[in-house]
Amino acid sequence: MPDRLLEIADELYALPLDEFTAARDARVKELKCDQLQPKVKALKKPSTAAWVVNLLVRRETDQVDQVLQVGAALREAQEAMSGDDLRALTKQRRQLTAAVTHQARRLAADEGHKVTQAVADQVEATLTAAMVDEDCGRAVRSGLLVAALATTGVDEVELAKAVALPEALGFEATSREAAPPGKPDLHVVPDPDKDEKARAAAQEALDEAEEALDEAQRAYDEAAGEVEKLEARSMQVQAEIDELKRKLADLEESAEEIDDALDEAEDAKTEARTALREATQARDAAAKKLEKLG
Repeated sequence: MPDRLLEIADELYALPLDEFTAARDARVKELKCDQLQPKVKALKKPSTAAWVVNLLVRRETDQVDQVLQVGAALREAQEAMSGDDLRALTKQRRQLTAAVTHQARRLAADEGHKVTQAVADQVEATLTAAMVDEDCGRAVRSGLLVAALATTGVDEVELAKAVALPEALGFEATSREAAPPGKPDLHVVPDPDKDEKARAAAQEALDEAEEALDEAQRAYDEAAGEVEKLEARSMQVQAEIDELKRKLADLEESAEEIDDALDEAEDAKTEARTALREATQARDAAAKKLEKLG
């Protein structure tokens, strides 16, 4: 089953971007009562950048293989390189990915898709990731990307969300030549499935919008819950601060009272010392007088 599923996915992801959804849904109908049906139905439409990379892999397979081979060689070599060599290596890698990205944009234009600079940046980031990370390279070579890739070479990439199905890693897309231009149609033939395709596209858009809404709602609920927790903690901390302030005020008042009492005690001590000295002198004088009378 995995081989058959990969074969179907390989065909679908080789199609023009605007034909993917209708072709996938048609396959789902063909697979009625087949255990592959839900798996094919779950195949996601690729982003524009992912589609451009998939197109490049199939139309310029040899060049993509060469890019991946250069990436593997550079990964092995960079371990023993100095800082200057690594900077030169990074520059060369950028030049290569920029050149291949330019070619990918040309291929997309031949298919009737103008690639914006933002999408081109994602394509170049994906090619860079394929050179930096071996698993990213395998994902690119599968031709089954649904999302662009990006990596610094340190953080782990979530490839499960970037490829159409887990079996994609290790699969290699089939090379395909561009379809030769045919003779122009002289008659416009109405599409009998136009309404159904429109409903399918609208349903897909609705499903994606509902999924995005659910994610946004979950994010809001989490944020709101965190705000409530922090507000409660803030009130608790403020109450503790107020209690400490009250205790500090009480201690300061007690300290003032103790200082006043200490001053009075010091005065009493001084007076008692004077009285003691005078009493001692009087006793000594009386003792001497008594001795003389002896």
